[in-house]
Amino acid sequence: MSFVRALKCRECGKEYAARLQAGCEDCFAPLEVDYDYEGVARSLSRRELESRPSSMWKYRELLPLEGEPTVGKASGGTPLVRAERLGRALGLENLYLKNDSVCFPTLSFKDRVTGVAVNKALEFKLEAVGCASTGNLANSVAANAAAAGLPAYILIPDNLEASKVAATAIYGPRLIAVRGNYDDVNRLCSQIADRHPWGFVNVNLRPFYAEGSKTVGFEIAEQLGWRAPDAVVVPMAGGALISKIHKGLGELVRVGLLDSSSTRLYGAQAAGCNPIVDAVRRQTTEIRPVKPNTIAKSLAIGNPADGYYASGFIQQTGGWAEDSSDEEIVAGIRLLAETEGLYTETAGGVSVAAARKLVESGKIKPGDLTVIVITGNGLKTPEAAKLEAPPVIEAKIGAFEDLVKGVAYVA
Repeated sequence: MSFVRALKCRECGKEYAARLQAGCEDCFAPLEVDYDYEGVARSLSRRELESRPSSMWKYRELLPLEGEPTVGKASGGTPLVRAERLGRALGLENLYLKNDSVCFPTLSFKDRVTGVAVNKALEFKLEAVGCASTGNLANSVAANAAAAGLPAYILIPDNLEASKVAATAIYGPRLIAVRGNYDDVNRLCSQIADRHPWGFVNVNLRPFYAEGSKTVGFEIAEQLGWRAPDAVVVPMAGGALISKIHKGLGELVRVGLLDSSSTRLYGAQAAGCNPIVDAVRRQTTEIRPVKPNTIAKSLAIGNPADGYYASGFIQQTGGWAEDSSDEEIVAGIRLLAETEGLYTETAGGVSVAAARKLVESGKIKPGDLTVIVITGNGLKTPEAAKLEAPPVIEAKIGAFEDLVKGVAYVA
């Protein structure tokens, strides 16, 4: 049974049926799924949720499908890991990592949003799906479309990392590189969606697609024993993930699964593409588009679709936003790997580097229950870590001992 009530304009409040639609016909603002929250509250309890298999679909009453999912059934349900060694390095006493670098099937949180979007495309009986992507979404749309038997049109900037291109092409979509950055690609996808009966997950399927991000917030609260964290650090590209985590925690309170939430939102971007950070620093919601120039290509969206809302929610909750240079991003990737044995792509390096700055500036206190969201796997961007080749020796014990002489090992 679906509890979807309507699509609702985020600005003027006008309501629409749950149909394929990108934005409000009156004010052109984005739409958001609205639910029968009273009905959800009557139907759902902590005990019921805890009895269900671990995936994002355990929260199906707060997701916009009419029936059971066809693809992506194992998506979500990722670990929340206590990070004591990284916490000591950052100056945090109570740090956790929400590890979506192991999300199924393509090792990023995008599997959550794509799972919703592709299943919705099947419900709408669309001929094909597609997306504009900086990499992770391309991987996920291609994989889920293949599993659904749907043709996929994947458009990417022409400078994307080779590993992400390969991880998309393997699923057999129509993969097209476009000269320009993500914003150029996204504009083209909007034009294609106007002409063809296809579902572009981050264009005309966006109201449904974005709902998958809420499940990150749902899982964090449940994994903390039905408690909202004091602070959550989230990498930002389009700004939807941090906005939807905020929505998700609020929904848990609204339906009685969470007693309260005063979580402060902290956004993280690369210094070479930081329009939301810039808005927060200016204490406004006005986004000034930028031209991306960063190794964090998964976050390289110069004109973020949800930037206005992300900036607003960050300030509304008493949070803040920080950016990181390419060198700081690489250092963040390596610090996470060396302290917690977790290999993240560039977006995770951005989050770790930003968290360090937020602690150093006093924005996050040492005793705050803090969660850093790790959104993608380091195997997607191996070139970013800039690792040196290992030394080569002869297969002789003397050569080994000469190499390691003077090296002290500390347990």
